[in-house]
Amino acid sequence: MNSAQLTSFIFNTTARIIFAEGAAANLGDSAAKLLGPRVLLVTDPGIRALGLADAAIASLEAADVRVTVFDAVEADPSLATLGQAEERARETGSTGICGFGGGSSLDIAKLTALLAGSGEDIDEAWGVGNARGPRLPLVLVPTTAGTGSEVTPVSIITVEGDEKRGVSSPVILPDIAVLDPALTLGLPAHITAATGIDAMVHAIEAYASKSPNNNPLSRMIAVEALRLLGAHIETAVFDGANREARAAMLLGSMLAGQAFANSPVAAVHALAYPVGGIFHVPHGLSNALVLPHVLRFNAAERANGSEQLYAALAPHAFSDLGEEGGTQATCAAFIDRLAALSEKLGLETGLRQVGVGEDDLARMAADAMKQQRLLVNNPREMSETDALSIYKAAW
Repeated sequence: MNSAQLTSFIFNTTARIIFAEGAAANLGDSAAKLLGPRVLLVTDPGIRALGLADAAIASLEAADVRVTVFDAVEADPSLATLGQAEERARETGSTGICGFGGGSSLDIAKLTALLAGSGEDIDEAWGVGNARGPRLPLVLVPTTAGTGSEVTPVSIITVEGDEKRGVSSPVILPDIAVLDPALTLGLPAHITAATGIDAMVHAIEAYASKSPNNNPLSRMIAVEALRLLGAHIETAVFDGANREARAAMLLGSMLAGQAFANSPVAAVHALAYPVGGIFHVPHGLSNALVLPHVLRFNAAERANGSEQLYAALAPHAFSDLGEEGGTQATCAAFIDRLAALSEKLGLETGLRQVGVGEDDLARMAADAMKQQRLLVNNPREMSETDALSIYKAAW
């Protein structure tokens, strides 16, 4: 890239990232001083039952921190759950928040830190750049390799009518992200596959985003994320105890998170949200179901440049793909391989397989149009009619 092509951009990310096996069990050493004497640990019932957070809690308590556990976070967390977490933080006089779990727990932790720390109204924080702060000190510990939430300024909540609504602001970036690959070793194959594809979507959409803040750092990081994810996702799914694969997936997920945190995602996510919101399909699987169909839609309009961008990504995700057959053929092969990967990993590949009826597609297309904050980043403009056609192809 020559200097004439350089444009202004802003790159925000988490201030401190700790990546080490066993890092969660040393949370007291790394985070107690920041979090203060009373911490609310936000997680979900499954994580709590498995005991994954026990060592982290013990480490904080050994550092004279009183830990209160809020473990009521559900998939696609609701506004009511956020209200409960905020209330618990206020009741306990929490001086810091620790999110521990998948993307849902981390998203609730971010907004709990914001609302308990600032007292602002959530209805005034929705959207891009509207959160004022300040927030309470915040540490995030992911247990899945998918969302990258530990390095993104975004939190997604399900509101009335199954609509997904987001807060996007650097204010909710955590102070510390603690990435411990050991926490992902017991993740079931289906969840590993879905969250892994989710992370690949983040990298792909960030790289091709039409956002004016698409920048050299995001593109560089997206490429490295896709290289790590593409090379290790099958091993992580089929040999879940493989520590090298688990570590690579967690790192790739984090890098993809950094990429799309600054060069935002687009229509894949916009069309995935109604699938998750209405039918309670996990977010990663929702993305996987619509991914190849959205990419084909984008690439069909040659003028927007997505065909060239997808072709450029192809050999990073799948090392045996090159451009020997030309840009068009490489792009098509890339999309086909992504679709085949989902099937190979054991994921559902059609909307009908997750309970979506053909008569639901029109409602979903209308709901997808509410995600204009994402659709504006798509390489190709998308209408409600286009969204319906994509859903029909994915059904």
